[in-house]
Amino acid sequence: MREQRSKLGIRTQPVRLMRLPLAAAICLAVAAPVLAQDGGKPASPAATPAARKDKTANLGVVTVTAQKRTENLQKVPISINVLASDQLQALQVQSFKDYVNYLPSVTFQQGGGGIATGPGFASIYMRGVASGGNTNHSGSQPSVGVYLDDQPVTTIQGPLDIHMYDIARIEVLAGPQGTLYGASAEAGALRIITNKPDPGAFAANYQVSTDKVAHGGIGDTFDGMVNIPLSSNSAVRLVGWHEHDAGYIDNAAGSRTFPVSGITVSNAPGCVASGTSPSASNQCIGHAKKHYNDVDTNGARAALKVDLNDNWSISPTLMGQQTISHGSFASDPVVGNLAVTHFYPERVNDRWWQGALTVQGKIGNFDLTYAYAHLKRNQEEQTDYSDYSFWYDQLPYTYGNYIYDNSGALINPSEFITDRDSYSNSSHELRLVSPSDDRLRLVAGAFWQKQKHDIMQDYLINGLADSLSVPGWPNTIWLTKQMRYDYDESLFGELSWDFIPDVLTATVGERYFRTKNNLYGFYGFSKGFSPNSSYGQAGCIAPGPFEGAPCLDFNKSVRQTGSLGKFNLTWNITPTKMLYLTRSKGFRPGGVNRAGNLPPYQPDFLTNLELGWKTTWLDNRVSFNGAVFRETWNHFQFNVLGPNGLTIIENANSARVTGLESQLNWQASYNLNLSAGLAFYNAKLTAPYCGFTDASGNPATNCPAGTLNPSTGTNGPQAPVGTRLPITPRFKGNLIARYSFDLGNNDGFVQAAFVHVGERTTDLRTVESSLLGNLPAYNSLDLSAGFQKDSWTVKIYIDNAFNKLGAQYKFTECGVTVCAAHYNAATGYGSALYPAGQVYTGFSQPRTFGISFKQDF
Repeated sequence: MREQRSKLGIRTQPVRLMRLPLAAAICLAVAAPVLAQDGGKPASPAATPAARKDKTANLGVVTVTAQKRTENLQKVPISINVLASDQLQALQVQSFKDYVNYLPSVTFQQGGGGIATGPGFASIYMRGVASGGNTNHSGSQPSVGVYLDDQPVTTIQGPLDIHMYDIARIEVLAGPQGTLYGASAEAGALRIITNKPDPGAFAANYQVSTDKVAHGGIGDTFDGMVNIPLSSNSAVRLVGWHEHDAGYIDNAAGSRTFPVSGITVSNAPGCVASGTSPSASNQCIGHAKKHYNDVDTNGARAALKVDLNDNWSISPTLMGQQTISHGSFASDPVVGNLAVTHFYPERVNDRWWQGALTVQGKIGNFDLTYAYAHLKRNQEEQTDYSDYSFWYDQLPYTYGNYIYDNSGALINPSEFITDRDSYSNSSHELRLVSPSDDRLRLVAGAFWQKQKHDIMQDYLINGLADSLSVPGWPNTIWLTKQMRYDYDESLFGELSWDFIPDVLTATVGERYFRTKNNLYGFYGFSKGFSPNSSYGQAGCIAPGPFEGAPCLDFNKSVRQTGSLGKFNLTWNITPTKMLYLTRSKGFRPGGVNRAGNLPPYQPDFLTNLELGWKTTWLDNRVSFNGAVFRETWNHFQFNVLGPNGLTIIENANSARVTGLESQLNWQASYNLNLSAGLAFYNAKLTAPYCGFTDASGNPATNCPAGTLNPSTGTNGPQAPVGTRLPITPRFKGNLIARYSFDLGNNDGFVQAAFVHVGERTTDLRTVESSLLGNLPAYNSLDLSAGFQKDSWTVKIYIDNAFNKLGAQYKFTECGVTVCAAHYNAATGYGSALYPAGQVYTGFSQPRTFGISFKQDF
């Protein structure tokens, strides 16, 4: 895809400062008793060895803040799945890939068009609201919003993959959350809630773990936390972490021959260059390596809370993380289940920091909250993109004929990408919340957000002729240098009235929004390579360079205004049993297509009608929650990687998702806890996807067999009515059983967690889906056992105990009909080396054995 870049050859200095907060947190944790005594005060209960937890025969109360106020989960008329702190620890959750298994309503996709497939590049979907297609740096805004406390942490390329330590809970809000969360929560919202500083007591802990991955290496994790009261009304909380994830994908030694020039490239160590090109030295690149997709993550969080008086508090937070990953996290089945053969270095340096400020207080008896955040994220990538060159070198494209050096001789046409993506996001939210015990209740506020994305994607071919290179960028066959801005402004409110106190409540909500998307810059070839192009150097619309690129070749913006509504009726049948009916709406802004000759893509809207229930039984020993719903998705946005490798965003017609979600928790005894979550979805098109739009960007609605697509020549619809939406299984579920027992005066436990994910399709379009193939259903079982004595806990675990490689996503590095083409011996189309095309599959992590030790002070 002509949108992905990394920066090859840039020297980056080790970020050693990232480890200082971790070291400080662990040292302070170890010194906890000393700190408690040096303060001249008796040690608080939190500073003494942890007492054994009281065993209870009921589920207790889970509190959430999903509706911008603190509430009992069982009293909130929303479909919410919550993973609390103890569950996150019991399930060994450290990152997104760990907890997504236990969220039935959530699916994800990675990779495509050369995009990185490691941490921080997931496209998250909820309730089957997924069109699939290609993910892209200047693509559609996400349909699921991810929040860290009150602050959005989603960028266009994907949300931050935050290390999960000292986390209070994860709240997953399924369905449109348009009135309270706006454009970033069209299909739902995922909220990560951190533990806050506590002035009441000193506390500290640390955790050390190590693991071994089947078919891979050894990983380790070091975490630490310290909560220090500064006075009776202030405290600081410091958290630090280092995580090394072992690799398990091999970059196997191999070679490939380009049909046009006959040049052979190899990645084997010590290989001997071959071919007729004077640039033959560029054809022997020894990058084969075992277990090469390792990841190193370092980060820290510092939070301060100051209670100014009984009514007002201020809470600044600073958090940062750096993740360096290597290799590919998907594999090529022609090479092996956990292997690829790539020829150029692959590396991602993803670093970010976020500063946040929350001010809380009272105006009369109303709660006032102001939440500010500024996020800065920088990514540097190096990516092998030689698949693109290889597949376009086949008939009928013969790409290699156009790739030569300054002497005119054909050279190795393999491409590799370097890129630098810089994101910033500033947001402000101000809201008022009336007392929760009033009969008439109000949540109202204003929200403003500005997102900036500075894009540099550089496609390189070693030895490329100067006349073919983008001016000022040696060896660059294609350059993307763009600036993107997204603005969101809104006023929102929800009003609730108890028709019958504690029995019947109605809620109405509205959000008025204004959005703007602006995209401008340079993308394309040099004039020497493509003299008649409508973009690139030949398509310049303004004289003079732009940010180092030859010129500006497009500059467009779009604006939208509108409103979203919500209605909810809640019936508390008894104090422990509730029914609710909700009609809600979400939207996603439109935007500018980076292909300047295409019209902008339009907003899409999701309308939800939902009947849900929240119930507890047997003196709060059993909770049974769920919802049935129907969602209508109109004019939905679909990212398509075209045959030329250029992403196009267009609006499809409409789709409908009908589903059921349910969660059961049962405290069967003092010792045994059982929980189960499941989701059934029927997600399909209700109108054909023709694959083209009119001059205004509206999707074509009539394309029976015999209708030719004006841009591709395709006959009839690319996806007929009734086609399944991709990525989402018809059924996903999990079952967790935990048994606790006494070992003398100490505690022990064993736990089993089972996950099933059903079969999924891979693309909305019929032809492309058949070329990629479906993702088969799979099961996974995680086992763990632990022992707690006083203040310390030791645990052993086996994740993916039966070593089932669950296929989670598939993609190609260029247009599916090119890179996944089947070989035709009669015509010579396709590649005999890859007779069924070259399709990558991302699998779940192989069986992993681990042990961890944690101590509290």
